[in-house]
Amino acid sequence: MKTPKRLESLQEDGLIDEVVRSLMSGKEASVYVVRCGDELRCAKVYKEANKRSFRQAAEYQEGRKVRSSRATRAMAKGSKYGRKEQEEAWQNAEVAALFRLASAGVRVPSPYDFQDGVLLMELVTDGSGEVAPRLNDVDMSPEDAREFHAFMIREIVKMLCAGLVHGDLSEFNVLLGPDGPVIIDLPQAVDAAGNNHAFSMLERDVANMAGYFGRFAPELRQTKYAKEMWALYEEGKLTPETPLTGEFAEPEEAADLDAVMREINATLADQARKEAALKETAEEEPTPPWML
Repeated sequence: MKTPKRLESLQEDGLIDEVVRSLMSGKEASVYVVRCGDELRCAKVYKEANKRSFRQAAEYQEGRKVRSSRATRAMAKGSKYGRKEQEEAWQNAEVAALFRLASAGVRVPSPYDFQDGVLLMELVTDGSGEVAPRLNDVDMSPEDAREFHAFMIREIVKMLCAGLVHGDLSEFNVLLGPDGPVIIDLPQAVDAAGNNHAFSMLERDVANMAGYFGRFAPELRQTKYAKEMWALYEEGKLTPETPLTGEFAEPEEAADLDAVMREINATLADQARKEAALKETAEEEPTPPWML
């Protein structure tokens, strides 16, 4: 096929030899199958911000490091330079996450290069050499669902141990390769320690996995892996080898401070009314002669 304009510079620099075909167009990027020597890889071309349906919500940006204070100020002001810096930071987040997670042993596509808003990475295939399907296109037995769910929980734990939460994990961004699931689409990955929304995102990621695999093995919907792993993570006890049960004993509900204060204030008000009534009664009664 004709080389898309965004891929021309990579072809000129010898990073790719041929654009074989378009693979898909998603909410934040278009992906192409490309040939690099004797190997097929995929090139992820990020869409411009005004053409992308997935918005850079503030909760995803929180905790991300920016290369300079000038860039930080520009991004806050929303200037042209600031928008450019924000866009680069968004794209660089996925590149950094892929390299970080691959080094931690998480099953993600191997990243090769990043240039001009194009990420060159491994093309994940199935056992026949065809492009691997997404989980949402796969039907499976209860046994396979339990096995793949357990695999995904271990991968989520590895990610958390590496300091990251996917933030948008679902059956639509997990491929099923010959060796099991492969996690993709990471531009919205958040820093587990630096983002106040990290736990809620982790809980949503885990719930999405339980919901999907629970279609085939319903008991998986009752598991509480997110709370279990997060509690261990906060205590500094979570490792990729930590055994998990999927159960979590909720702490006893903390006292409702507002209710306690309302009760105290009601008691004080009642006491004040009683004292006022006694004082009023005393003032109305005549003074006994012996007290004159």
